[in-house]
Amino acid sequence: MTPEPTTLDAMPGADAATRAALHRALDHLRGLQSEGGWWQGELETNVTMDAEDLLMREFLGVRTDTQTEESARWIRSQQRADGSWANFHGGPPELSTTVEAYLALRLAGDPPDLAHMAAARRSVLAGGGLEASRVFTRIWLALFGLWDWSRLPAVPVEHVLLPRWVPLNVYDFACWARQTVVPISVLASLRPQRDLGLRLDELSAGGPSRTRAPVSRSGWDVAFGVLDRLLHLLERRRGTPWRARALRRAEEWVVERQEADGSWGGIQPPWVYSLMALHALGRPVDDPVLAAGLRGWERFTLREETPDGPVRRVEACQSPVWDTALALVALGDGGVGADDPAVRSAVDWLLAEEIRVRGDWAVQRPRTAPGGWAFEFDNDRYPDVDDTAEVLLALQRVGAGAPAGAAVERGTAWVLGMQCRDGGWAAFDADNTREVAYRLPFCDFGAVIDPPSADVTAHVLEMLVSVGLAGDRRAQQGLRWLLAEQEPDGSWFGRWGANHVYGTGAAVPALVAMGVPRTAPVVRRAVLWLETHQNPDGGWGEDLRSYTDRAWRGRGKSTASQTAWALLALHAAGAASGAAARRGVGWLVDTQGEDGTWDEPQFTGTGFPGDFYINYHLYRLVFPTSALARCLGGAP
Repeated sequence: MTPEPTTLDAMPGADAATRAALHRALDHLRGLQSEGGWWQGELETNVTMDAEDLLMREFLGVRTDTQTEESARWIRSQQRADGSWANFHGGPPELSTTVEAYLALRLAGDPPDLAHMAAARRSVLAGGGLEASRVFTRIWLALFGLWDWSRLPAVPVEHVLLPRWVPLNVYDFACWARQTVVPISVLASLRPQRDLGLRLDELSAGGPSRTRAPVSRSGWDVAFGVLDRLLHLLERRRGTPWRARALRRAEEWVVERQEADGSWGGIQPPWVYSLMALHALGRPVDDPVLAAGLRGWERFTLREETPDGPVRRVEACQSPVWDTALALVALGDGGVGADDPAVRSAVDWLLAEEIRVRGDWAVQRPRTAPGGWAFEFDNDRYPDVDDTAEVLLALQRVGAGAPAGAAVERGTAWVLGMQCRDGGWAAFDADNTREVAYRLPFCDFGAVIDPPSADVTAHVLEMLVSVGLAGDRRAQQGLRWLLAEQEPDGSWFGRWGANHVYGTGAAVPALVAMGVPRTAPVVRRAVLWLETHQNPDGGWGEDLRSYTDRAWRGRGKSTASQTAWALLALHAAGAASGAAARRGVGWLVDTQGEDGTWDEPQFTGTGFPGDFYINYHLYRLVFPTSALARCLGGAP
């Protein structure tokens, strides 16, 4: 089981350098806490956020020269030597990202014959041109008359009218996908266009448009291809008899889901598409819904002075609840207790963030009472299991006591109510597993369903142990699910972090906490996998290409967060005093900066496996802090 917090200076077996590193990390972590009690690190993604921000503003008619100049400066700064843009630090060229960046720079006034634009053009053409870009990129092109709407897969708005029992109704999509697909279907049905006064003919390779690779050779792919052609025929006749009703319902659906801060789901994709869809439906930018959306967008916009001038970039989402829970766990691991002022203010803030209203999750679980936490400041419709489990773990770790008792009970009950039928837990929904959604021709980007995952299930099991429910039948069912998910090589897949190092770093502590012996084959296989994949420098790393190429599993440049995940697993497995763990701790000590944190340009967070990744700027600090503290404390 996870060790009880101990005071730092009393930790046995701690050499002075390691103890000093932990002191520095704790001091730095304390210094990042806001006056309101929370922690929030930047969530760094890729330049599609910034390109789409400018395009959205152009569509709404609110783009300014200053915004354009600052965003363009940022986009240019992220271009690589080969002319492309990537989806993560050190990743391969990404065609659609490069197309969107190029379009944004053309919008900013960069002529195509400039050297950096010519290099980008060569990269796009080498990747197959506009025709090979993803459907979502070509939707952006269609919004500005740069691609023919009829050459895109159909996204009928009528699907919003489908009852819950009909396959491919909106609730068959994951929460992030349904919030995006509904406004996109409005745009695809209305087919608006804004004239940019430019063309992108220089990016056309002249080949056929990209189509989603078939999921299998079954008749489903043929059937959906036929359906797409039929829907296009209906579009030529101005849609179905239910088009007007569907548009009204879609507008109502979108407006109902706007959050208190003006966002949709607290994430970029549904936010930008919802604003544009409502505008296309006739709402002006000073409409209260659009005005609130644009005001809230400013909080997701970061500005920074650089030697080349000010830059402006956009966060895809924000993670104050998640970051605060992880920070509390790290402080608790470091021996900081409930009477500490930093802990008290963080606990108070987290308790105030508890969600007591129903959201989309209740469609599948109507009898489950609300309770839990979301990822963002304002995302009350979409609490998630992972955040809730981590918050409850944090409250237990720091001994929050009686004031947190009722919230812990409600959160635990909500998490148990969100268990999927197979025993695992997903992030936002229960039993959201209809893979037929992937066969839709327009679904060529990102995860569109929310099945159970090993990392979320592991966090839930750890939480259930912390509240005394290890023996509960639902916890035991979850344990069986997690055991069955171990890969043949001994690792676990990481849905929300990169990748098998993350999944294994979550699974092993959960299994041991649930009472699985450290000598059990399932634990020893995991330890062997971690030891086998340790880098020569003593750290661990895993490149994000492991999501699409098995050869990258457990391989990559050492990072602080991934090294910490491996150490957390080794510690739980009773291997904290072994050679691999000692070398891992040594790597963390040797690479720590004088300010107490670590450099980590690599992206180790996952949005959509294979498509969208995140550099959580706090991961490089909170996880190493926990790992150092636990390893210093020795085996429980």
